[in-house]
Amino acid sequence: MNKKYLSKIIAHDNEGLQMISAYCAGAEIKVNDIKYLQTSKIFLLSLKRSKIETVDKSKKVNSICKFEFVDSVKSKNIKQADVNQKLELITMDYLKNNNNYEINLIFTNNAHITLSTEIIEVTLDDQNKID
Repeated sequence: MNKKYLSKIIAHDNEGLQMISAYCAGAEIKVNDIKYLQTSKIFLLSLKRSKIETVDKSKKVNSICKFEFVDSVKSKNIKQADVNQKLELITMDYLKNNNNYEINLIFTNNAHITLSTEIIEVTLDDQNKID
């Protein structure tokens, strides 16, 4: 497999988060591919996204979006029992709330996930291309 097409982006601030958000806009996520590892404070999203940063925008890639230092996770309008439910990510944004951040993952159909975290530490890591 050719590694040069795979991206890894690390965000520590709003600018980085907005870049990851732009790369992930329109990404498809199955409910089953959303994991919160409470003991390690890591929230993972496995998503299928378009490679908008390349010349050929029609290429799809499997990526992992990892949020670290996550204290709590709340979701709305997501049926967690329906593991095959597909969500489409619209955007990510955040609010600063006292000393914490609330990172919002906003999906179609008024579904969203809110991550409560002390700092912004987000990694988008491409896994493999989809032919």
